[in-house]
Amino acid sequence: MTIVNSIIIALLIIFLVQKLIPVKGINQMTAAQLKNNLRDKNKQYIDVRTPAEFNGFHVPGFVNVPLHQLHQKMGQLSKDKEIVVICQSGMRSSKAAKMLKKSGFKNITNIRGGVSAWR
Repeated sequence: MTIVNSIIIALLIIFLVQKLIPVKGINQMTAAQLKNNLRDKNKQYIDVRTPAEFNGFHVPGFVNVPLHQLHQKMGQLSKDKEIVVICQSGMRSSKAAKMLKKSGFKNITNIRGGVSAWR
């Protein structure tokens, strides 16, 4: 029984490590760095929070594409422009960045700390 438990624990650790390590090819940016880059028209700014969260407060220049709708709306995004993704804390935007990467988008940046860090 201890061998089975050890295998289960090892698999859980591997799973957690894979979820926490950033995907290769996804850039990370702080909220402070974002403030210097917001006027770049060659970037697409996407907020993946819910519409209610977005309407409550959002960073000017970002468009709301909720995470649960991102896969459906990817066709509206340009693969030629960098995509900057933000959420409340950085977790959903990290997930969104991974989805975009797996769908063939090349230049993706996740905002570490999200809107919470912006304020």
